[in-house]
Amino acid sequence: MNGHAFDLAGAALVARASGALWWGARRLLVVSDLHFGKAERLARRGGALLPPYDTQATLARLDSEIAALDPAEVICLGDSFDDLEAAELPEVEALWLARLMAGRAWVWVEGNHDPGPVALGGTHISALARGPLWFCHVAEAGATAGEVSGHYHPKARLGGASRPCFLIDRARAILPAFGAFTGGLICTDPALMALMRPGALAVLTGRRALAIPLPD
Repeated sequence: MNGHAFDLAGAALVARASGALWWGARRLLVVSDLHFGKAERLARRGGALLPPYDTQATLARLDSEIAALDPAEVICLGDSFDDLEAAELPEVEALWLARLMAGRAWVWVEGNHDPGPVALGGTHISALARGPLWFCHVAEAGATAGEVSGHYHPKARLGGASRPCFLIDRARAILPAFGAFTGGLICTDPALMALMRPGALAVLTGRRALAIPLPD
């Protein structure tokens, strides 16, 4: 499996090269910050004009992970939609998502961009526990061991380029943005360094997962 295996609060997890988190013992797949509809939202509000294929690109990546792993449950860690209007997916994308959701539990954790419950099925909740792990959108300072979150879109620089990355220490894991066209925050930014404990790793995504130490 193309990923970095690690233990968090007794749970054996894999930070996959795709940017998804896999908990094999529970057949649980976790992704964060899908930001469906970002290009459409930017165009609607007079921002940058991006090719309007970001949602389909994100769905294709998610489809690939689900096909490879066949999860029993999928947790989306917030900011799954870029705004309220973006939650009204075009029919082809709504049907694609419905197919991915069929036959498995699906949880939408609310994020700061999310409109709240939408007519796409699944469970909508602010945060949830599964075994020793706590799944939420934004990491909390001083959280107990087992926190899994997103929100920051962490990235790490290597060889002059930046790549989305996981941030992992003994207490928590912060996931990269899974969505296409999402920006990011360099992992050495003070906001992220203040959350991570000594010995933390950045696990870079891409063609293969690559773990590098964060500065203490």
